[in-house]
Amino acid sequence: MTNSTIPADGVDVPPELACPITPVVDIVFSRWTTPILWVLHEYGRHRFVELQRRIVTITPKVLTERLRQLERDGLVVRTYHPEVPPRVEYEISELGRSLAPLFAALSEWSVNLDEVERARQDYDTREQHRGRRA
Repeated sequence: MTNSTIPADGVDVPPELACPITPVVDIVFSRWTTPILWVLHEYGRHRFVELQRRIVTITPKVLTERLRQLERDGLVVRTYHPEVPPRVEYEISELGRSLAPLFAALSEWSVNLDEVERARQDYDTREQHRGRRA
């Protein structure tokens, strides 16, 4: 298959399959994944309640679901300590740490967010003048 969306045999490939980064985006940038990975990368190993305190807007149910998915994807390691009471800790895996350059690049790009906001405001203003609702 070539880099286009039409392989050598002439069969169309859906755009979501033609883009090689789509599966990466699905894994890494699903809701709550980046904040969880960022906390574990920046601050190290955490217990569930500590993660919940750092990411205050996430519900316990969603945090549990995301941690399970991140563990399944190999991005987070869950360690169970058979103590009384039992203790569970989460930490970013080596595979998760390999995302650090990607997150660093995105962090550097974040200086453009003011420009994005200005573009949105300009667009909304133009659309309001055209009689469309923003």
